[in-house]
Amino acid sequence: MSGSATIWVVILSGGVVTYITRATLLALAHHARDLPPRARDGLRMIPPAALAALVAPAVLRPDGPLLVWHPRPLAGLLAAAVAWRSRNVVATLLAGGLALAALTALGIGS
Repeated sequence: MSGSATIWVVILSGGVVTYITRATLLALAHHARDLPPRARDGLRMIPPAALAALVAPAVLRPDGPLLVWHPRPLAGLLAAAVAWRSRNVVATLLAGGLALAALTALGIGS
């Protein structure tokens, strides 16, 4: 099999496996009501944990090494504080974005 055919087989196989996995979970979702409350609480934490796993490297290590005194971690810290206090997604995004723009414009940490 040629290289490009192998790539297409891998892509299509990955898509089929992903579809089957998601379809199975959706088909069994009605059983979620039967889960113990502690298990439901644990499952409720998966989306925030996944989001944190995606955002943290972009905030703390955008160019490779760990950054502390840099506009991104400082803006991220402010956004985390706003999220914790307000529990408002729009306010969090605005605070983080505006803080990053202001810190970058001021040249702090650069």
